[in-house]
Amino acid sequence: MPEGDSIWRAAAQLHAALAGQQLTGSDFRVPKFATLKLDGWTVNEVVPRGKHLLMRLRGPDEEQLTIHSHLKMEGIWQVYPPGGRWRKPGFTARCVLRTATADAVGFSLGILEVVRTADEDSVVGHLGPDLLGPDWDLAEAERRLRAAPDVPVGVALLDQRNVAGIGNIYRCEACFLSGVHPAAPVSYVQDLPKLLIDAKQLLEANLGPGRRTTVLNKQGTPVGRNAGRPGYWVYRREHQPCLKCATPIRRGVLAKDTGTEERDIYFCPTCQPPPGPKA
Repeated sequence: MPEGDSIWRAAAQLHAALAGQQLTGSDFRVPKFATLKLDGWTVNEVVPRGKHLLMRLRGPDEEQLTIHSHLKMEGIWQVYPPGGRWRKPGFTARCVLRTATADAVGFSLGILEVVRTADEDSVVGHLGPDLLGPDWDLAEAERRLRAAPDVPVGVALLDQRNVAGIGNIYRCEACFLSGVHPAAPVSYVQDLPKLLIDAKQLLEANLGPGRRTTVLNKQGTPVGRNAGRPGYWVYRREHQPCLKCATPIRRGVLAKDTGTEERDIYFCPTCQPPPGPKA
């Protein structure tokens, strides 16, 4: 599933291609909106909200609508020149938006819906503070996480109601940088602000093309890229030596409770000791 940095890049690409442009054609290939036509509407902006994309439009009568999409596991938005040949199968297209200068196509979108812009909270109002958003609130993110002290911190970080934008890669990497085992209960983590700041810095350091987390030093400060290092500290590095202590990285699984989808976690058992009884 795309993480916050991927959505930020997608929003930036769509905004650059569509903002200020009038739609010359629209095609919603989902039953609920199959008859909706937005020809003549102008795209005001495209903004990310956690892992969600919000495309805000203005109609000829000044009515405002928002196209809300979520990529889930397989989704992607691509921008083409007008009439350009698609790089994805046509049957996977869920939304096609055309302007005089570009075609934007959303393929395999997990969520696609259109709401009044004034009603955006109905689709994203449940989200916690956005790590890449202008309204980022560290204290509120910590409060939401601590509201469920017995939940494993690795589970709590993926709950977008607590904090928006973290996926599996960044939860594993941020936990490593903070020396926190992902299975530790939230109550066990003394310095949650550092963990959240590490995650935010990781996301911000990867807003450009490509993704690499080992550009951060031990204090979590962005530094020059080191081509000799792997791209990640622990993610998908099972059995490989820890970049700090050389202990083999381990992989586990973590789920909130029985019946909840399990997700892989990667950690260093030395740098991130498992939780034990508090002194």
